[in-house]
Amino acid sequence: MDHHAPPAILARPPSLPRLIRTLLLLTPLLGASPFAAHGGPITDRMAERREARQNALTAAQSPAHKDVAYGSDPSQTLDVYVPTTAVRGAPAIFMVHGGAWAIGDKASSQVVRHKAALWLPRGLLFISVNYRMLPKADPLEQARDVARALAFAQQHAASWGGDAGRFVLMGHSAGAHLVSLLAANPDLARDEQGAKPWLGTVSLDSAAFDVPAIMKARHARLYDRAFGQDPDFWAASSPLHQLKQAQAPLLAVCSSRRDDSCPQAQGFADKAKALGMRVTVLPQDRSHAEINNELGKPGAYTEAVEDFLRSLDERLAQALKPAR
Repeated sequence: MDHHAPPAILARPPSLPRLIRTLLLLTPLLGASPFAAHGGPITDRMAERREARQNALTAAQSPAHKDVAYGSDPSQTLDVYVPTTAVRGAPAIFMVHGGAWAIGDKASSQVVRHKAALWLPRGLLFISVNYRMLPKADPLEQARDVARALAFAQQHAASWGGDAGRFVLMGHSAGAHLVSLLAANPDLARDEQGAKPWLGTVSLDSAAFDVPAIMKARHARLYDRAFGQDPDFWAASSPLHQLKQAQAPLLAVCSSRRDDSCPQAQGFADKAKALGMRVTVLPQDRSHAEINNELGKPGAYTEAVEDFLRSLDERLAQALKPAR
């Protein structure tokens, strides 16, 4: 034994305050607070909100009624997501996906997940629609598909717990163009397809408000595939040119990162205002995709869209009361 070796240094147990600080630092890594079991009302409310959010996300992944046919073509189908608690007379968000009039699907996560997760627990129906694509159907025929789907959904709304008179049309990109076209010329939906009036329309970064202006300027090739070379067709499929009188309110969300998006939305709004129609332009410093993907996530953008929805109807205003 080495009698000259230094004495062993015995580790002292950490003091209680130091131990608590260490546990608190480790809590995010461990995934749960060591005090969660006795956290009191605040912890309980947080747990309830997390559970409700997760349940809503799960519900948003599984429509109650999937691939419901509204026409004879295999593409003419819709999915119905019902509120997480049973309701009667629920308002409905009627969602139309984008994809350059050529691709896209009603069930994609970007189209459904955060929107349905936000609105199903608050008593809204969420209906997501497919329609025929290019080259099988041009944008005007696609708008008629959407109108036919709307009429079908309104006819069956009561069986899903919804109110046929409390629909809001919503679409992104090409889908925003289609719902904006129906908003500008509801006769396409009402007279031709039998749809009932709807409360309003939300256009999420429309691919086209003024089709002739796009076609006469330098433009992406996808517009040639969609609208061809006929100026008469451009006008017939242009929301700006089909707007002849005041219609139900419209919210035009536009990406300030795209050159033409907000100017086109503002041009439509200016004409609508002159006709006595309420159109609100909501510029967003977000990409074209983010305007779709991020709607439903907490924040000022989602709140601004909900402000518009609340303005449309008392039942919607009650369902979408801001959290306190």
